[in-house]
Amino acid sequence: MSTEISAKMVSTLREKTGAGLMDCKKALTEANGDLEQAETILRKKGVASAAKKAGRAANEGLIESYIHLGGRVGVLIEVNCETDFVAKTEDFKALCRDLCLQIAATSPSYVSRESVPEEEVARERDIAAAQAEGKPPAAIQKIVEGKLDKYFSSICLMEQPFVKNPEKTVKEVVTEAIARLGENIQVKRFTRYQLGA
Repeated sequence: MSTEISAKMVSTLREKTGAGLMDCKKALTEANGDLEQAETILRKKGVASAAKKAGRAANEGLIESYIHLGGRVGVLIEVNCETDFVAKTEDFKALCRDLCLQIAATSPSYVSRESVPEEEVARERDIAAAQAEGKPPAAIQKIVEGKLDKYFSSICLMEQPFVKNPEKTVKEVVTEAIARLGENIQVKRFTRYQLGA
């Protein structure tokens, strides 16, 4: 027996996810009216559609800036998307502002794991292995990988817990924006300035 999907349910799901009306209705129908399950369905579809868009060229976008109160910390970031139409939307601008706040608050050094120089990764791997010395070889490997993951989440913007919702990573927030806006979005580069640093 299927549950009747009301306009209020669709509206509630749309507010929570930012997905289109028809996508929300389909997800609610698939989930038999369960809002949480429908949200999960939309997130899975969003991640899948974001993965399909990853190869598309993102040559438009914005350069956003943020100066923290008191002028002691400033951030410049370049975030790219596929069209200037999306770059001008409030949703995209809000994403760029949130990314600036994230960088100001957490001071990452790199955009992603892939942008960390190999010699730095090798150095951290050696340090982690030395700290795990004396353990069984299989345990050492797991310890090293765990320490590297923790290291990457401290220095890589996309790996960090999102300051506005620590249950998500920055990468998940960007992926959700890709699903909502329907375009590939890439954080190209950023610079963080701090007085006296």
